Amino acid sequence: MKKLFIAALALFSFYSCTDENLNSPEVVQNQEKPNYVANQILIKFKPAAPGAKTSTNILSLIGGTTVEVINTNSVQTSNAKTNTKGGKLLLVNSKLDTMEAIDLLKDLQEVEYAEPNWIYTHFATSNDTYATNGTLWGMYGATTAPANQFGSQAAVAWANNKLGSNTVYIGIIDEGYMFDHEDLAANAGKNPGEIAGNGIDDDGNGLVDDVYGWDFAGNNNTVFDGVDDDHGTHVAGTIGAVGGNGKGVAGVVWNVKMLNAKFLAGTGGTLANAIKAVDYFTNLKTKQGLNIVATNNSWGGGGFSQALQDAIERANAAGILFIAAAGNSGTNNDATPSYPASYPNANVIAVASITSTGALSSFSQFGATSVDIGAPGSGIWSTVPVRSRGKNVSGYASYNGTSMATPHVSGAAALYASLNPGATAAQIKAALLNSATPTSSLSGKCLTGGRLNVSGF
Repeated sequence: MKKLFIAALALFSFYSCTDENLNSPEVVQNQEKPNYVANQILIKFKPAAPGAKTSTNILSLIGGTTVEVINTNSVQTSNAKTNTKGGKLLLVNSKLDTMEAIDLLKDLQEVEYAEPNWIYTHFATSNDTYATNGTLWGMYGATTAPANQFGSQAAVAWANNKLGSNTVYIGIIDEGYMFDHEDLAANAGKNPGEIAGNGIDDDGNGLVDDVYGWDFAGNNNTVFDGVDDDHGTHVAGTIGAVGGNGKGVAGVVWNVKMLNAKFLAGTGGTLANAIKAVDYFTNLKTKQGLNIVATNNSWGGGGFSQALQDAIERANAAGILFIAAAGNSGTNNDATPSYPASYPNANVIAVASITSTGALSSFSQFGATSVDIGAPGSGIWSTVPVRSRGKNVSGYASYNGTSMATPHVSGAAALYASLNPGATAAQIKAALLNSATPTSSLSGKCLTGGRLNVSGF
């Protein structure tokens, strides 16, 4: 199994070019700034006006060639609603340095914005599973056995038969996840608009056989690629591992449907693919009518992106929460924003990590106004894939990170939605934040000053 690094290390050292990826775009490493793909720019053009330069003329200024036109169904729908047809979002290769090209483009009247193709990574680190005791403390409450007052109190909800619903969907934007894991298979969601294996784009979203989701990093429908998809699988288990089956762990919500938009791979994930992943779930809700309550986003590391903020806003308009990890560098997000957690969109919930003793985890980022709530994130046991006799089999491991805190909140959103059918994203967010239990370590460190508590749902 690969090692997962604390975000501060991942941000600066995770992306090194090896002989295996010499033909891939180089990744810029910078000791003070986030990473981005060298010589690539995302350019959003304004709708064409009389006398304006064409996109071809503008690209010639930077020696640019189009890699991809990002024109997802969600972008098309949003443009149609706002009457802004013609404004294209292009991913472009440039012969110039990324920042030099952006400097040439940013003041052109035809360009709405130009930005780097940022690189993101997940916010987690692994523990030696043999050095931990396996207690699923993040699910417990003060009155449950075993007791832990700083857990999410999910066990209290379970005891009251509040177990979730298979009509509620959560989107996992991450690595892939092992949808046939023994503790996840029953809650693996499927795209009802697709017929598996027929080689046809049945639902017309431009993706063929996206039954369990889509791999935007690999541009295929194989969302689970083996043991390297451990982080996404761990996230899935905390959200919705099956409870009461006598196996492994239990998620916050025992009945739920999880779909996957994989965009993180061995060298992280790009901004361009993150945008497509967010829009993927927006489209499934608006076009297919799936009850997608939230997406889980246990990743970060790039700088500000207007294009990603726009995608998150499209999700907001569709009523989808964007639940995001605050980050693992131990810094104050009020002073130094951490994206995507620090976007100001109304549907964003930024999550810090606490320990089993109620302390703010040493690695966790925080922010009195920019981080919303704390949740269990240290020593969290969940599902992972492991290799045995040459095959991928079901396993379990303990990880630390705001990556692990975030799916506790996503699971809570699914639980609340199952108990309150028809609740809006704003109502679900308010319920999560208003039910937070005041916690001394979080006082002045997050908006609620408290930790996740689902016992009152």
